[in-house]
Amino acid sequence: MFAYKIDESIELRLLETRHADRLFRLTDQSRNSLRKWLPWIDFTKTEEDSRNFIGGTMQQFARNDGFQAGIWYNGELAGVIGLHGINWSNKSTSIGYWLGTGFEGKGLMTKSCQAVVDYCFNELELNRIEIRTATENVKSAAIPQRLGFKQEGRLQQAEWLYDQFVDHYVFGLVKEEQKR
Repeated sequence: MFAYKIDESIELRLLETRHADRLFRLTDQSRNSLRKWLPWIDFTKTEEDSRNFIGGTMQQFARNDGFQAGIWYNGELAGVIGLHGINWSNKSTSIGYWLGTGFEGKGLMTKSCQAVVDYCFNELELNRIEIRTATENVKSAAIPQRLGFKQEGRLQQAEWLYDQFVDHYVFGLVKEEQKR
């Protein structure tokens, strides 16, 4: 099992099939807040859907194409953070993340994202990391800004969210500009 302790209360752990019940409960309890920004919420209807997602993430990890980790706060699953895949030729990746309702405002995502950035640059020896957020998702966009990412542009109508297209900001960070 891959686990990375960030501090006394926060730990990242690779998602495993045994976490499917916890992941589904967190997703289901947070459905209303997550649905505004994540297109997959309506397709996650059962614990089996979460189990299938985790199975796919385990395959992703086995292919050396990134990972999805649970964010554990005081022993409770609080959210998920991971890589959307790794472009080994260009030494680049992108990070995705979400937190369940009730876990916002505790610094969990900023600390988790910083740990993933450090891992990508120092362990995987990648050169570039990207984070994309819906332009209206102010809380999500604050994370890369806090971590020293540069806002590189705006993509028009980049994602279909249920009944409308939303624009995305693109944030990028290269290894030589990483905050120390």
